[in-house]
Amino acid sequence: VPNSYSLSQNYPNPFNPVTMIDFALPASSNVVLKVFNTLGKEVATIYSGYLGAGRYNIDFNASDLSSGVYFYTLSAGDFIGTKKMILVK
Repeated sequence: VPNSYSLSQNYPNPFNPVTMIDFALPASSNVVLKVFNTLGKEVATIYSGYLGAGRYNIDFNASDLSSGVYFYTLSAGDFIGTKKMILVK
């Protein structure tokens, strides 16, 4: 079980059209993982639900999005983390 919340950089980055996002939860909690464009508009919800403590990786398929810079945000417990990713088509 991880000691702290963490959100890793997606891999690969830049990507086309699928990338993997890793994160860790030290305790069970409600988790929301969302993607935003550079204007701050939500463009996708990758995951929303309850997860137990542990390490997770989730594939994100961005085939519906256009090339550009996006941000993904993980909210879990009292943790909020954001990372940048680049989609190249």
